[in-house]
Order: sequence, then C-alpha cells, then structure tokens
Amino acid sequence: MSSIFLVSACLVGFNCKYNGNNNYCEPLVELFKSGMVVPICPEQLGGLPTPREPSKIKGGTGLDVLDGSAQVVTVNTSSNVTENFLRGAREALMAAELLNPRACIMKEKSPSCGVERIYRFESDDLISGMGVTSALLFKKGYKIVSSENLERIYKYLEEIG
Repeated sequence: MSSIFLVSACLVGFNCKYNGNNNYCEPLVELFKSGMVVPICPEQLGGLPTPREPSKIKGGTGLDVLDGSAQVVTVNTSSNVTENFLRGAREALMAAELLNPRACIMKEKSPSCGVERIYRFESDDLISGMGVTSALLFKKGYKIVSSENLERIYKYLEEIG
C-alpha cells in the first residue's frame, strides 16, 4: 500500500481557497512535513484564479455534474464554470493514477472536494453529496476521506508512526 496521501492543498496551508485563504489542518500539515502528502487544488488545476468568485453545484451533486445533469455556477454572477471543475477533477485523477495514494483527504463542503456534504446552490444549507473531484475519484475506486473526519486522519498518523 502506498504511503502517499493526495490532499486538498488548502488543508496544508496553501492560500488557494476561493477567497485567497486556506483551511489549515495541523494533522495534515504534519503529514505534509513528513513528505507523505501531495497537495492539489482542483479549481486551480482547472484554470480558475485565486481569489475567485465562490461557486456551487446547481441541480445536484458532483456525481450529477459528471453525468452532465448538473452544472457548477458562480454564486454572484451565475457564470458557468463546469468545464473548469471537470478539467480540475480530471487533473486530480491523473495525479491519483500516477501516485496510487493510500487515501485522498479532501476539504468537506467544497464544490470540488466535498466528500459527504456540499452547499445547496439556492442557499447556504448543506445537502448530502460529493463535490466534482471527490465524485470522480470515488467513481474510479479511490478511498476518499473528509477533512472533518479527524479520527480517520489521526489513525493514518498513528499507522505511519
């Protein structure tokens, strides 16, 4: 089993969130320092700038975006950024195929990286579902772990000693 983790780059301190900030997560930073993390930001890989307008999935979840029945749209200007999100997901998949990571630890609630919950387009309510990148990685058989599952993350830290 590989000892590499594919991780949302914002979780290890890269300022790549839509607002130019990060979602620093200390246990993942420790994994990163040990050389076991490959950080990725699917939205940047898909060609979107940082900072950028926030986006949400309209009409479903990441799985629905993958099958063409939903879109990713910016919140303020209603610009369709679906192709950027799909391109970023495909780039993240390429990284996973090259690295065969032990797991992909992704930022919960993100329209790209959400694992269990994402924001509803029409409001700030959360719905069950994955973001576009997590959905593609999941469909291809990769283990996807939520950034909010600290118990699982700490277990990985214990396993590597």
